[in-house]
Amino acid sequence: MSEKSRLPSSRLLFCLITISTVFIILPSLFLLQSSDKSFIPSSVLNLIIVNNTSVSLKTRPRSETIPPPFPSSVPSPIYSNPPSKTQEVDYQNSTPPKKLGVLVNEEGKKTCDPNHAFLRIYMYELPPEFHFGLLDWKGSGNQTWPDVDNPSRIPRYPGGLNLQHSIEYWLTLDLLSLNNPNLVRPCNVIRVHNSSQADVIFVPFFASVSYNRHSKLRGKEKVSINRMLQDKLVEFLKGRDEWKRLGGKNHLIVAHHPNSMLVARRKLGSAMFVLADFGRYPVGIANIQKDVIAPYKHLVKTIAAEESAPFEGRPILAYFQGAIYRKDGGSIRQELYYLLKDDKDVHFTFGSVQVNGVNDAGKGMGASKFCLNIAGDTPSSNRLFDAIASHCVPVIISDKIELPFEDVLDYSEFCIFVHASDAVKKGFLLNLLRGITRENWTRMWERLKHITRHFEYQYPSQPGDAVDMIWQAVSRKISSVQLKDHRKNRYRRSQPLVKIT
Repeated sequence: MSEKSRLPSSRLLFCLITISTVFIILPSLFLLQSSDKSFIPSSVLNLIIVNNTSVSLKTRPRSETIPPPFPSSVPSPIYSNPPSKTQEVDYQNSTPPKKLGVLVNEEGKKTCDPNHAFLRIYMYELPPEFHFGLLDWKGSGNQTWPDVDNPSRIPRYPGGLNLQHSIEYWLTLDLLSLNNPNLVRPCNVIRVHNSSQADVIFVPFFASVSYNRHSKLRGKEKVSINRMLQDKLVEFLKGRDEWKRLGGKNHLIVAHHPNSMLVARRKLGSAMFVLADFGRYPVGIANIQKDVIAPYKHLVKTIAAEESAPFEGRPILAYFQGAIYRKDGGSIRQELYYLLKDDKDVHFTFGSVQVNGVNDAGKGMGASKFCLNIAGDTPSSNRLFDAIASHCVPVIISDKIELPFEDVLDYSEFCIFVHASDAVKKGFLLNLLRGITRENWTRMWERLKHITRHFEYQYPSQPGDAVDMIWQAVSRKISSVQLKDHRKNRYRRSQPLVKIT
């Protein structure tokens, strides 16, 4: 057949294809423009193109229940939509934290929106002997917790040096305050009453005060109260389904005093600890990958930013007052004492909390440019946080120290770090400090005034204070723990149930 005879047939075929395509496309366009999209599969509607990549945006109706993070046969009576995670505040720039999830109820009072909290916490209802009973609080009848609605009437923590390790007390109070809508506090954390909904299981054991007040035998006791409580706690936790579910990895235990939980820590080492440092812990039990370092509660009064003395108003170059003769890594204090004690610009003396010692230390730090934070029996001490509260630039001489919130705070902006081997060289430390210009010191001083709030314990807690910062640190650790657990499960659930022969 010739080319001319085939040409009309080709044109006719092309026209038929074009007309058919038009009739197919027009109804589809009509459906897309229709307000009723029930004819279109949700998988098609939810598919969009972003940077040439297909992304499925799965939206969940507000009324649909989100499954809890851990399987449970117990129904969830609390939330139909559990809270979602939010981004952490940029503390690096010390900007005021955002007030997350604040709602206004019918009475005009601010309340927390649970859908915006980044951490859900379940707290065990342990009997008072584990917590406030250690502070000599006695409830009426079967009362487990004290009334914390009035901040002026809450049970008091023992004073003196005991107070520096009171972290368990402040965290427990904060969780109890979540039941009171009249208290204004951050909305970053909520307390749930169904453990299967929780990101964290909080263990309200006042381990530090238990050690400080009840570790010695009394009368005819064969076992101290402190040891007895630890044994009972281990038995309780090991028998709980919550512990068995993840082997305790999502449990939070506060053991801030370095000698607290000496017996139980080895048996509960899979849990997350809140500690002062890792000085007396084997690395297999406590480490920076799973545990949280919390600041000591400082003992000196915080200096208001507007009352803080500038460079010229601080005549003392370097300040240290405390125990000088220490064991282990603390022997460096003695070496530095003999190097610095006779210098007229340096205050380096023995001191204690007795005989107005705390007030004297506060005044001395407030009149000093630099405050020495030297390793003692353990790598950390309360002295660092007293210095921060006094806006006295800390000089950290402790090679193994771990610092609170260091993943979001750059301590080099307001602290000076000196290796112990350099600090004990004659003339090295004083030459270093005298070589820091007024401008550089003022820059660190200004930074100190901005970050001091992150180290303040208070009730009720406030956005960006020590309690709020600890919860945020816990949230970041939990995310890391969950990542490791999820990675282990990659192939576990996809393996065949029946062995193939």
